[in-house]
Amino acid sequence: MGWLCGEHVWTGVLTLCRLRAPTKPPRRNATPWQTLYPQAPPTTVRPGFDTLQVLREGKLPPRSGKLEPRLELEVLTYVRSGTLAYEDSRGRSGLIMAGEFQRMTTGAGVRYGEANASASEWAHVFQVWLRPASTGLEPGHEQKRFGTGVRRGRLCLVASPEGAEGSLNVYQDARLYSGILEAGQHIVHGLGAGRCAWLQLVEGAASFADLSLVTGDGVEICDEPSVSITASTDTEVLLLDLGAGAAAAQVLAAEGRSASA
Repeated sequence: MGWLCGEHVWTGVLTLCRLRAPTKPPRRNATPWQTLYPQAPPTTVRPGFDTLQVLREGKLPPRSGKLEPRLELEVLTYVRSGTLAYEDSRGRSGLIMAGEFQRMTTGAGVRYGEANASASEWAHVFQVWLRPASTGLEPGHEQKRFGTGVRRGRLCLVASPEGAEGSLNVYQDARLYSGILEAGQHIVHGLGAGRCAWLQLVEGAASFADLSLVTGDGVEICDEPSVSITASTDTEVLLLDLGAGAAAAQVLAAEGRSASA
């Protein structure tokens, strides 16, 4: 399978990120992470997405890895297949197995690395980087397996600011859901006022609004009351539900001042 490059299609309040095959396949010793939603410059960030820095997918060759920068982040990792090894400059290390999710709080100045732990198998990984709600958090991590049984037929909460429903605790107004749907199944997720979402089709095919989505597609959703998904085939999705961040609050406040002027 070739590595994929993103292509954005604007559709009003929705933005579709559709993937296409590159002109050259990756080298076997490369670490080909695919960035699906890099953080836009502050002058162009869409309200509600300023806390999301990166959402990316990677298929890592055996024994490949990379060292991440020294940033304060909330990193949510989902290993769909294979095994991911991690280690940071404070001596913490471990493995994330297939079906497991991890939340890692990376303090400023703490470097951490990730690598495919297998010498023969590829690893399929999804990762979300969020700016934490406050600075100076103590670095740490939390990890949990959410099996296919608890994710089948619904959107299972895997990370939230309160650690609700047995989910991982994340220090940001963000909720990450994982769902496995059968062909023909329809689910609806309500969005609160001022909230936005990112829908990622991990595998399969589904319809959302007027969009037909296939494996690798992602949709940025704003100004919608809900996210309504119908699976066309057996499908796996990730849904990131985001509250209004700092940039969004500034935009909304400015709009309020303009309306009252």
